[in-house]
Amino acid sequence: MQIKYICMIMTGLLLSGCAMKEAPPMKNYTLDAGSVPVVQAGKYRTEVLKVSYPQTLKEKVTDKMCFSYSSSDRGVYVNSQWSNNLEKLIEGNIITVLQQSGLFKAVLPYASTAGEDLRLESMIYDFSHHVRGDDSYAVISIQFALIDTDTGRLIKTKRFSYREDTPTVDAKGYAQAANKAFEHLSNDLILWLKRN
Repeated sequence: MQIKYICMIMTGLLLSGCAMKEAPPMKNYTLDAGSVPVVQAGKYRTEVLKVSYPQTLKEKVTDKMCFSYSSSDRGVYVNSQWSNNLEKLIEGNIITVLQQSGLFKAVLPYASTAGEDLRLESMIYDFSHHVRGDDSYAVISIQFALIDTDTGRLIKTKRFSYREDTPTVDAKGYAQAANKAFEHLSNDLILWLKRN
């Protein structure tokens, strides 16, 4: 009788150990645009620029890392995420690279109470990992608009789109490719803003 109870207790302990497996730890990735060259001369050197919080047309943007297998099939990585809300990471990186470039007198977040001469607005069309058969790549597509805040006049607008192959078909590979693509975007954004 005692053997039966001992066997039941042992079986219960073994089964409860299997049911209490820990989930793999969450991996956080960040967006890093790298460094950009200092602009020697430019039309906006005496202007203060505010960078608006990026907007999106389609899905709500969070800290989740999105992937897709087709244009209508989307998902998020379960054990991997961005280190902050993606819109916040984009805004912070844009502010950082524009400050590094020296293209403007000052570059401020939109929440700043200081006055500004110009505003840079952005619209996210895509920022995700695309897997299509054997192909795997990060896609970034963001449109920027430069606006004169005194008149409300649109000075210029441009959509930047990049596709960067991932070294691996997972969140880590996606983050590496997204950072590379965002570095291209940052450099191209500065060149575009520098032009009259």
